[in-house]
Amino acid sequence: MSYVDEVINKITKENPGEPEFHQTLNEVYKSIEVAVEENEEQYRKDAVLERLANPERQIKFRVPWVDDEGQVQVNTGYRVQFNSAIGPYKGGLRFHPSVNIGIIKFLGFEQIFKNSLTGLPIGGGKGGSNFDPKGKSDREVMSFCQSFMNELYRHIGQDQDVPAGDIGVGAREVGYLYGQYKRLTKQYEGVLTGKGLTFGGSLARTEATGYGLLYFTNEMLKANNETLKDKTATVSGSGNVAIYAIEKAQQLGAKVVTASDSTGWVYDPKGIDVALLKEIKEVQRGRMSDYAAKRESAEYHEGRGVWQIKSDVALPCATQNELTLDDAKLIVENDTLAVSEGANMPTTLDATKYLQDNGILFGPAKAANAGGVAVSALEMSQNSERLYWTFDEVDNMLKDIMTNIFSKLNTTAQKYEQDKNYVLGANVAGFERVVEAMQSQGIV
Repeated sequence: MSYVDEVINKITKENPGEPEFHQTLNEVYKSIEVAVEENEEQYRKDAVLERLANPERQIKFRVPWVDDEGQVQVNTGYRVQFNSAIGPYKGGLRFHPSVNIGIIKFLGFEQIFKNSLTGLPIGGGKGGSNFDPKGKSDREVMSFCQSFMNELYRHIGQDQDVPAGDIGVGAREVGYLYGQYKRLTKQYEGVLTGKGLTFGGSLARTEATGYGLLYFTNEMLKANNETLKDKTATVSGSGNVAIYAIEKAQQLGAKVVTASDSTGWVYDPKGIDVALLKEIKEVQRGRMSDYAAKRESAEYHEGRGVWQIKSDVALPCATQNELTLDDAKLIVENDTLAVSEGANMPTTLDATKYLQDNGILFGPAKAANAGGVAVSALEMSQNSERLYWTFDEVDNMLKDIMTNIFSKLNTTAQKYEQDKNYVLGANVAGFERVVEAMQSQGIV
């Protein structure tokens, strides 16, 4: 049995009941096997793969808070600090009922390689809670966030661990979390990113993940003699990533014809009206059915179905494992050129393999959606230097970072004679940088 298979089996047995973590472990480790084999004896001796797959620290804590009826509620909080070889832990906080330790570990493990690919000095971590902010009043959200930070503040700091937002954690939640951190520590520092512009936030942070996804996708297409101009795109989701992916796709000349949420999806053959989508989702906190009710050209459908619409480029931007093997078969039947992941691991392993086997250009999340964490790192730099960069300055740096990420993974794939295998390229490029740093620092 190979060293990679030994470690996958060992870690899977040691961490039962964590299917998402097992999935990403298999995806990453099987794709880097070609690189591991070149140094297998040394890596085995140093237990490199075991050390990578075991978090440096994982924290679980109780979060009691009081709702508007005066009832005490109790949720569970998590922070997994996975790897700090190249910098302080960096990764978002997710507030969603589905959150458990396995999901946080999957996200944190992915974050190691994503952050490495940016070329910036940030390690991998992730956190969150099974708290659901949907349907909660601002006071209830504040109560929860303050209680959550009452424990989390002990484990974070601008040179130790810098959380950000993720699903369920937007500007409102980050503001409440930061206010409580400052209250507890008496420190005004860049310990959270995604902050409001009046207290240390960065311009272009809101747009960063969606914009970065399209900069990456355009580079991938250009490397294959195509561009986004005059292409049709399908997008899933209608949150922050999806909205700004749609916006940037349209700026680059594509027409985006779908968007979705947890209840249904819309097909708009005239192209998604971004201004209306922002109004529905960011202001009114409404549903996609509300979009369709106000947009004559839009068709609303309940449930899932985005990927049945014919398009040149598919951009899954909702949540993990949303694009299944059946969806991949539809995408291949529709002669789609490329799939690029805006969400974290939105494509199942069998769907990813099917897409690659059928010649679809596939941009993996750890590369394609790295724009958010990249601009978070730029926000950290601005906070440390007490600087404030313009939107265009940040956007230009983001574009350069995403261009460099694609160049790096493309070159790596070619180095291992796996041209166009961008999954392998991303995983190996991220792995090689982290491992070099780990080995330089000794057995820690």
